[in-house]
Amino acid sequence: MEEKNPNYQIFVVNSARYLTLTTTKYEKRKKWQALDPKEVRSIIPGSVIEVFATPGQIMKSGQAILTLDAMKMYTKVEMPFDGVIKSVEVATGDRVPKNTLLVTIE
Repeated sequence: MEEKNPNYQIFVVNSARYLTLTTTKYEKRKKWQALDPKEVRSIIPGSVIEVFATPGQIMKSGQAILTLDAMKMYTKVEMPFDGVIKSVEVATGDRVPKNTLLVTIE
């Protein structure tokens, strides 16, 4: 009985290299992509309570952009770094799912 030559792949975990077989489910998974640091996205689903930013506004790091209500908790979304607001994609009262684009920074 002849054994097929399996297609081993190099798999890196914490800088350790392993030679292994992968499943078709693993190969068809959605690949990880780095996030764009100029896009502020919702990390949880919720409702927009208040929007403090306007397009063209200069904001400092840590300044509040908007407030989200998720499961009766208010979450203040803050500027990750100093910059100018390019666009605001949501308005007060909008319901947003997870990973929704909220604000774009120039």
